[in-house]
Amino acid sequence: MRYDVVVVGAGVAGPIVARNVARAGFSVLLIDKKAAIGTPKQCAEGISVNVFEQFDIPYDRRFINREIYGARLYSPSGYTAELRYKKVSGVILERKVFDKMLAYYAAKAGADVLARTEALDVIRKDGKIVGIKAKHEGELIEIYADIIVTADGVESTIARKAGIDTYAPPHEFDSSYEYEMLIEGYDPDLIHLWFGNEVAPRGYVWVFPKDEDRANVGIGINADNPRTAKYYLDRWLKENNINAKKLLEINVGLVPVGGFVKELAKENVVVVGDAARQVNPMHGGGMAEAMKAGTMAAKWIVRALEEEDIGLLQNYTKEWWEKEGPRMERLLKLRRATEKLTDEDLDLFIQLLSGMDLEKLASGNYAEVIKVLLKNPKVIMSKRRLEILRALL
Repeated sequence: MRYDVVVVGAGVAGPIVARNVARAGFSVLLIDKKAAIGTPKQCAEGISVNVFEQFDIPYDRRFINREIYGARLYSPSGYTAELRYKKVSGVILERKVFDKMLAYYAAKAGADVLARTEALDVIRKDGKIVGIKAKHEGELIEIYADIIVTADGVESTIARKAGIDTYAPPHEFDSSYEYEMLIEGYDPDLIHLWFGNEVAPRGYVWVFPKDEDRANVGIGINADNPRTAKYYLDRWLKENNINAKKLLEINVGLVPVGGFVKELAKENVVVVGDAARQVNPMHGGGMAEAMKAGTMAAKWIVRALEEEDIGLLQNYTKEWWEKEGPRMERLLKLRRATEKLTDEDLDLFIQLLSGMDLEKLASGNYAEVIKVLLKNPKVIMSKRRLEILRALL
């Protein structure tokens, strides 16, 4: 098989690249090792409502399960801070349908799509990568392409085979565990997040409503924790008297929350999404970041093909690090600072947040929120809290 571009991985980043490059008139093959694209789901399924217009994705009720109007934060001692919009701020997706539809949009744009096709290695000729070896329906095949896009998730086999350094230490990953289950008593118009060093070390417990009495209930903790994410989630359910015998689905995952890949393009190989560690380090969300990176990568792939200059792919690395890199580094710095917070700190900060305008926090303007926190006497009187917050500015 011969294509202009082969894209490995049909999560979020891969189909965006495939669709955009195919729209420009080039031959594209999108492959995914799963027999059913989108299965199993890999996240809590929440995303900002803004991404649909920003990345030209239909607002399709087939994959939009529920509209969300904000969030409620819970401290270790039970203090809460709530942000509630009058308009829809986000949605809970059905990822199994959403991912498959993204691949469908790529196919409609002209890309070929092959499920149950696992990339195994790169093909080299005269020292250059000219394609990939894969297994489709148990049969070994060779796929030749001018450009190879590796969007194959955290493990990123093809990126490693191509010589791209994707290593990150265990501490730069979160371990997640999630139940889709019956659960009642939580406002279904909001997502709910619980924080605490005993609740979810370095992370949080989430309830993302899907119906009035059904939700994704999950947890993310540091992957190098001696205890498992499942241990903490089950303990939280028990402590909150939530019936853990109405489980409809169980999902487990590893989430990169740091260790951004420096070299996003090497010769004719491009890496995007989780494979490039392009995930928000604070909350572990990767879909919007994958869409940004996929859109950016596709632009430079099209330019490289149009001008027959593979060297133009290096502009993807340059642009991402100039436009997105500084923001992601700041978020990583923020994440590392929050690791130093005690439960008493979390109680205080969520108490203070409950009396603030959280619009700035929701939009990612952490600096303004931190400046307000720095004015509080309970912060000023604590040298440790001052040092933590000041380090973030």
